[in-house]
This record gives sequence, C-alpha cells and structure tokens, in this order.
Amino acid sequence: MNQTPLETALNRAMIRWSLTKSALVAETQNGWVFKVEQNGRDMAALKIIKPHVRDQEGRGTSLLEYYSGEGAVTVFDVHEDAIFMEWLDGGTLGILSRSGRDAEATEAFASTVQKLHMPRADFPKGLAPLRQNFDALFETDVRQWPHTARDLYARCAGTALKLFDKPTREVPLHGDLHHDNIMRSDRGWLAIDPKGLYGDPHYEVANAFRNPHNAIKVAANAKRISEMADVFSAKLQLNRKRILGFAAVHSGLAACWNLQAGNAIHGDLAVLPLLLSAYDQA
Repeated sequence: MNQTPLETALNRAMIRWSLTKSALVAETQNGWVFKVEQNGRDMAALKIIKPHVRDQEGRGTSLLEYYSGEGAVTVFDVHEDAIFMEWLDGGTLGILSRSGRDAEATEAFASTVQKLHMPRADFPKGLAPLRQNFDALFETDVRQWPHTARDLYARCAGTALKLFDKPTREVPLHGDLHHDNIMRSDRGWLAIDPKGLYGDPHYEVANAFRNPHNAIKVAANAKRISEMADVFSAKLQLNRKRILGFAAVHSGLAACWNLQAGNAIHGDLAVLPLLLSAYDQA
C-alpha cells in the first residue's frame, strides 16, 4: 500500500530515533505534532514540518537549538522535515491569563523573555530580519481596512517607519511570542514555535498586548496595557515608549495578515486604539 508523504516521514523518524507509540496531538498551519515514546517509557514530541513552511520552520528550529533549552523547549535532534524534541503538557500562559491570573502571566512572560535574550556566544544563522516581517503592513492596500479604521492603519504605518528609522541593537528574536506559545514544564515556563527573526528586542513582547487568544476583554484594557508596559520595561531594561510603539504596530500588522487571510479583525480594532493612545502618551 502506498504511503502518504506524512506517513513516510513519520515512519522514517520513528525508526531513526527508535521511537514507539506515536499519537497525533495537533495539526497546525506549519506541521503535525505527535506524542511519542522513547526507550519505552519517556514521552517526547515529534514534529513533521509541512513543505511550504520548510524555510520558516528551519529558522525556528535553528533558534531553538541556539536557546539550548534556556527559556525554550529543548530540541534533541533534527533530520530533514522531522524535529525530535522535549514533550510539554503543562498548559500555557494563556490558560493562566484567561483564568483571572493575568498579572502573574505577565511576570512569567517577562521572565521567559529574559531567558531567551540571555547573551550567548554565537548568533544563529539564517534568521530573517524583523523589518522584512513587516512587509504586509507597508505593502497593504488601505482599502482592505474598514473605512472607519483607516486612520488607525495610517498611524500604524507611520509609527512603524519611525521605529525602524531609529536603529537599535539587534538580537535573535522568537518573533511570535504570545501567551499560548509559552508552556509550563518541570523546568519552568518554556517558549515553543519560534519564527526565527532578528532585530529590535522591544518587538519580542509586542504580541503579548493583543493576547491571550479569545480574551478581547482582557487585552482591550488601558490599565492592563499600562501595567504590562511597566513590567516589561522594568524587568527587561527596555524603553517603555518603544515597547508600546512596537505593540501598536504589531497589532496593525496582525490585522493586515488577518485581512489578507479573509479573517475578522475585531480583536485588533478593539485593542489598537488603546495601544496607539498609550504610545502617544508615553
């Protein structure tokens, strides 16, 4: 019987790393994640990457190897389109935030970024520049935006240009860090699924302001925005206004991505005016 490409890749990986009892636990836009057994007793994760995101996933995997388990999931080995790594099942920061413990989640988020941004000897190869990540914002047709929100788009694009026109130090960036990409483990909170960028460290916390998922009432709160900016600025030694600037322009960028995909942007339209206002007042 002919196997599908996924079945072939899975079987090869299972044999290569002597794994048993694979169980599909998630399919994402980028790949399939299996829970597997190693040595007949230890749980591990096996991710099979989809071909259309091979380059992006390669950057993310390179970054995970660079982190070496400090603040992020540990990668044991990589071969072709298969990634063999640590199994995490302790829940996400999103669960913590949505359960009424958002302030605690913010502190944990900041601590995770501290670990990811620890100085390390080598700079991982193949990462994408942060400026390139904003192509969708700079190249979008403003007519895609609701008529009443086009001023928000214009302010986002202008603010982004100001931020990029003022150079800062550059660091490797997870690039897609949000509450549901940080999971609890026996080793503490660990980041998963990095995008693999490099650029301004202030961008790393931008996605936190429009998250967690499915919690618009949590995110669209001026008091919360101010308090998050305070925590991130103090704990990470970053400029508060620049944090808020990147938070605002990332919300605009995310709205552009969603519009291109045909998705609603209600969440970003709720939080974006608050972020721009906080940036103006900072």
